[in-house]
Amino acid sequence: MDIDGVEVEDTYCEAFEGLYSRLIITAIDSMNLQKASNEVTALPYTVFGESEGGIESYVSKDSTPDNREGAVIQLWTGNGDVEKLYTEVSKRIRQGVLVVPGTRVFNASNGNIKIDTMEKIGHCGDGYEWIVNRFGREMINIPIMMGDFLVEKEIRASKGIMGGNVWFFCDNIGTALDAGKKALEKIKGIEGVITPFDICAAGSKVETNYPEIGPTTNHVYCPTLRYKIDNSKVPEETESIPEIVINGVDKEAVEEAMKVAIFEASKVDGVSKITSGNFGGRLGDYKIFLKDLVD
Repeated sequence: MDIDGVEVEDTYCEAFEGLYSRLIITAIDSMNLQKASNEVTALPYTVFGESEGGIESYVSKDSTPDNREGAVIQLWTGNGDVEKLYTEVSKRIRQGVLVVPGTRVFNASNGNIKIDTMEKIGHCGDGYEWIVNRFGREMINIPIMMGDFLVEKEIRASKGIMGGNVWFFCDNIGTALDAGKKALEKIKGIEGVITPFDICAAGSKVETNYPEIGPTTNHVYCPTLRYKIDNSKVPEETESIPEIVINGVDKEAVEEAMKVAIFEASKVDGVSKITSGNFGGRLGDYKIFLKDLVD
């Protein structure tokens, strides 16, 4: 298959089920909103049994409960353990949002899994916290040294799809960054998806020589190893292979994000091939075939 002369490999990405919370963060100004939304979603750690997140979109004042500018974020864990998700969400909110001046957190999901935030977030008030009804919602008011931090008392969680991905074979790193940026910009227009790594420079693999440190480099796709190993899969003209990883509220959202990323990257000069990473069916229950997306 090809799109405008760019090969699209006849393969599939291997996605899997995860658990996520979808939240709205608001702040007193743009600087603090950006800081909080970046801090709370930073560092994808699901491979170490923790969590990952991403900013789905920034939204205007008329789209938030308190009529302040906001960000819609998603926080994920890679299993169905609700208590684990709550632990991960709570520590990210405590250390990534509460400490940023003038921020608030609201639920943004209709999921059927309910989480009471009092135990692991509300009690940051050290027992001085109280319940208030504001913005049409039940909120926990946590007194802190720069005013009060408000978090919705009940947030929701749902099952979704993690690990959708596309790879671009590029002639240099400049092309890779250009293709990655254009793909990300297009993905931002799709509701319900995040890209936890944005442009990822280091696609990993299941097997490793060093299991104590987690996933290691996917050596057969490393351009600088092309002439050092016998089984390299990097073509002569390829010097950089970025990966875009996608999580979404359902399989359809992930598929749409992969599709727009493929078509957007195919327009960039210097992209010769588009493919996807999988683990031979060993990791996930969902196979998303690229040919189905481009047909």
